[in-house]
Amino acid sequence: MKRAAWALALLVALTVSAQDPRRSGFDFMGASTQALQRDDTLNPAFLWIKDGEARWARSDSPSSPSCASCHGDAAVSMRGVAARHPAWDEALKRPLNLAQRINVCRERRQGLPPLAYESEGLLALEAFVGHQSRGLPLAPPADARLAPQVEQGRRLYSTPIGQLDLACHMCHDRHAGQHLAGNAIPQAHATAYPLYRLEWQGLGSLQRRLRNCMTGVRAEPYAFGAPEFVALELYLARRAAGMIVETPGVRP
Repeated sequence: MKRAAWALALLVALTVSAQDPRRSGFDFMGASTQALQRDDTLNPAFLWIKDGEARWARSDSPSSPSCASCHGDAAVSMRGVAARHPAWDEALKRPLNLAQRINVCRERRQGLPPLAYESEGLLALEAFVGHQSRGLPLAPPADARLAPQVEQGRRLYSTPIGQLDLACHMCHDRHAGQHLAGNAIPQAHATAYPLYRLEWQGLGSLQRRLRNCMTGVRAEPYAFGAPEFVALELYLARRAAGMIVETPGVRP
């Protein structure tokens, strides 16, 4: 999408009706950070998206198909995929987030080893695939098999943890819009991941952000890919259902 067209689309998409109190984290940012996200030529996350586009088109092994050889044009085949994840995997009998889905596809279809969590390669592919859903509403699957994990995610969001004895909702529901350590507290709607954080000087996944929050309240974070994190992602997706995918976002 051309830069001017996307800026207009983003402005319209992030204008939530007065009846819906939910707000994207974008709305809590300063003007300069918002400007970075609005302009694709300035948004540093596009360095990863361009890398992901190249990885989509090539294979990591001469004997393996590329992503494109099976899925074709990502703008068509991947449109809406990120908006529907995490989703149930029938073979594994558990939900997978988008990064895990990419790795499962690598193993099953390409005969390749999985990419490490938070590696440049996995973040690039996740951002590239996620970007194909930008402008679409989040549409978590209405799958009864996911109900236990959604409920687990709700409990995790609501249960105080760590030495500070804080729960997610205590900051992101009760104090959204206020400031902590100089940064605005958003409402915890995961609409823009993977995103570029100025604090990180790099791209990161939602699970990286969740781990940051856990260490911030002095709790032992779950490992990347842990079922608890996927359950929490499922619950967050349900909370944000109907909000607009912004990938790739920029945050302080």
